[in-house]
Amino acid sequence: MEYDKSKYKLKNWKSPTNLHWILNPGLAFNEIVLGQRIPKRMLIDKKSNKPLMERSYVPCPHCETMHDGRTWSPQNGTAFKNWFGYYCPECGGIIPCLYNGLSYLLILLTYPLWGWAKDNLKNRWLAYQADRFDDSATLFVNHKDVSWAKIGAQWGAVMFLMFCSIGIALNPSNYLYIAAVNLMVWGIAGLSFALGSKYWMGLKGENS
Repeated sequence: MEYDKSKYKLKNWKSPTNLHWILNPGLAFNEIVLGQRIPKRMLIDKKSNKPLMERSYVPCPHCETMHDGRTWSPQNGTAFKNWFGYYCPECGGIIPCLYNGLSYLLILLTYPLWGWAKDNLKNRWLAYQADRFDDSATLFVNHKDVSWAKIGAQWGAVMFLMFCSIGIALNPSNYLYIAAVNLMVWGIAGLSFALGSKYWMGLKGENS
């Protein structure tokens, strides 16, 4: 898809945030279980002075519609359940997304168990996408209105539960120690995630 390179900056797998998505094994849970995805291509308006989240666009390779990046957001109820990619509410096509490295490996290893049902699962997923992207999904929240603390707390809680469960399953006799360590680690990580997200998504102009 062609785009105005004087106005937009292409954000693909090489960008720092996308590389983090690919390389961080903890995000495999978000991708496989929650269905949270990151598009392969995103365009950033370089000339706008709005925060990053308000000037990010996801182009559809099928109909070439430039979607506001907030189309797939928690505020619209569309940030999750995107297992097969981003659904384009304009043409009904699927916008390709990146894969987390660990989740891609797990998908390959388990493919013999579920691959036979892939087409059926995909068609069932497509069948209810249009209802998720009705007119109510056009009211976008601004950067200043997002509860970054809540986002960080939710992310930290998910990571805590996942890694704490794994640790206790492997070493049940030290469950108190494992729980305390994970609570500290993911509490700090959740706070860092919130602050980092708030800073990064608030960048303006050429700073991003």
